[in-house]
Amino acid sequence: MKNNLSGTSDAGPFHTDTSLQDRLRALWRLATDRTLDEIQKIDAMLEAAAQAMNMETALVGEVDQHYTLRYLFDATGVFHMPWQIALHDSICHAVATTQNSLCLPNLSLDRHYRAHALLTQSGFHVYVGTPIWVGEQLYGTLSFMHRTPLLAECSQDDIAFVELLAAWFGQFLLQKRQREELKALALSDLLTGLPNRRAAETRLAEEFARTQRSGEAFAIAICDLDRFKLVNDHYGHETGDTVLQQAAAILLGQMRDGDWIARWGGEEFFIYLHNVDGIQAFAVMDRLRQAYGQHPVATPHGSLDLTLSAGVSVCKGDDKNLTRILAEADSALYEAKNGGRDRVVLHQMAQRGLLWHAGELQSALQDKRIVTAYQIMVDLTTSEPVADEALARLIGKTGRAAPAAEFIEAAEGLHLIHLVDQSVTRQAIMRCAARLDAGATPEFAHFVNLSPQFLARGDLVKQLLEHTQQICGSCAAARDEVKPLVFEITERQYIANFELLTREIQPLLDSGFRLALDDFGSGYSSFLYLAKLPVSFLKIEGWMVANLRHNLKIRDMIQSIVDLSRKQGITTIAENIEDAETAELLREMGVNWGQGYHFGRPQFDTSTV
Repeated sequence: MKNNLSGTSDAGPFHTDTSLQDRLRALWRLATDRTLDEIQKIDAMLEAAAQAMNMETALVGEVDQHYTLRYLFDATGVFHMPWQIALHDSICHAVATTQNSLCLPNLSLDRHYRAHALLTQSGFHVYVGTPIWVGEQLYGTLSFMHRTPLLAECSQDDIAFVELLAAWFGQFLLQKRQREELKALALSDLLTGLPNRRAAETRLAEEFARTQRSGEAFAIAICDLDRFKLVNDHYGHETGDTVLQQAAAILLGQMRDGDWIARWGGEEFFIYLHNVDGIQAFAVMDRLRQAYGQHPVATPHGSLDLTLSAGVSVCKGDDKNLTRILAEADSALYEAKNGGRDRVVLHQMAQRGLLWHAGELQSALQDKRIVTAYQIMVDLTTSEPVADEALARLIGKTGRAAPAAEFIEAAEGLHLIHLVDQSVTRQAIMRCAARLDAGATPEFAHFVNLSPQFLARGDLVKQLLEHTQQICGSCAAARDEVKPLVFEITERQYIANFELLTREIQPLLDSGFRLALDDFGSGYSSFLYLAKLPVSFLKIEGWMVANLRHNLKIRDMIQSIVDLSRKQGITTIAENIEDAETAELLREMGVNWGQGYHFGRPQFDTSTV
């Protein structure tokens, strides 16, 4: 921005043809110019001040242990943003420590500064600086510099001009800080210190817009403290406030990186979960629910054992209606409260924007339209088939086979997953028996997925064992003989009680069935699962395999998994292999088996359908 403040005169080294009053009047016109935004105004003020002082640079820096450049005008091109150095290495150190103005007309003649980098490296000979105060607190310094040395000290008018400009900056920064504090107060919940609903809605809109661009899914959860009204009524609002504060602290302490929490209103909290699908979101929220239940709230009336309920909804990249997603989370919370409290309910959505209702799944189960496709696994060293995995498919009334991704999450949310598991295992057992009768080798393994909901049903586990003994001669053999069937549990699903799970799967292990851990590396307790469960096979998460060739960190992670598994005698299986190069790299890394489109897509076995 050009102005007419600069000029030359013999009255002093910085003196111009314009008086101090004229220079200040020109700056005041800039300061009150409503056509300029905040940054434009500061830039214009610094440029005008530098020209008024016949200087090449004008800098505003914040000081603490460092000097941090915040605003600048620099005709030399030496300085840039961001820029930070230790305060004791900065020429502004003297101004900051003495808190007085400083004029150095020729650094080369000053014994304290003749070796300073400002002169020796950047060529500046002149320095003028003054402190900037924001209220009663030292904020930083206002500095001017030039590369041509001067023959005299600053005039009183020059120092007055610099100090008055610093005072304006101090007032400007004070008002800016006050505005930011007021904005923070307007967006914060005073009781818990969390963002309030207004802040959450603003940030959620930003996250939603980002998802529309990136396609990355996220989930939202609305949590409600169970029976909070009774606490308020019985113990008073002061105790109620304590409960809310401690709830906020507990939940905040459980947040993953990238997730955030806000107070939604009353006893409700809002939680944003980044980059998750429905299963992962449910797992995170169920972990939070359990963490809250494990922390009694300390009050003057003693400890209170409290619980919370949560409703969860997932937003995918192609979702266009944020209001609907909020309504889904609210509806799921209502279901959680009505279902007995102390639980998480996930509002399930199908991939094509349709909701899989309980009636549709039940109809498919009753009509035996849940069928099984099989995907081959190969030995990466020999390229020979060594196993396959049974994958659920739902045959629609139009004849289309819907992959598991379109209905498994809904089956879990509707508490029908155990029936899907039962159907798939029965078909897999019958196929295994038929293949053995036809002369297939019993060393060929058949992998079948079992959900925690299925394993928690002792009657279903018992029926499974009885069915295998009735149908399959190999399965009816000696209990300690290894069986062809391998049961997979996924590491994506949060399992709170490993001891209970071990007891639930023990009848299967006692009968010679082996255990595989699926999706290893996708969840939050990977190595805890490995340490607690008697795993024979470990399936490496598909996204890690997909990014293996382009990400050295992921390659190192997979190598660590392979090395650990080898020491533990566990067979490693890489999922989602789609090309020969990835397969070869995994083989070189020591991965045992591979699975993916490179070896074959899931296929129906027409001989057993």
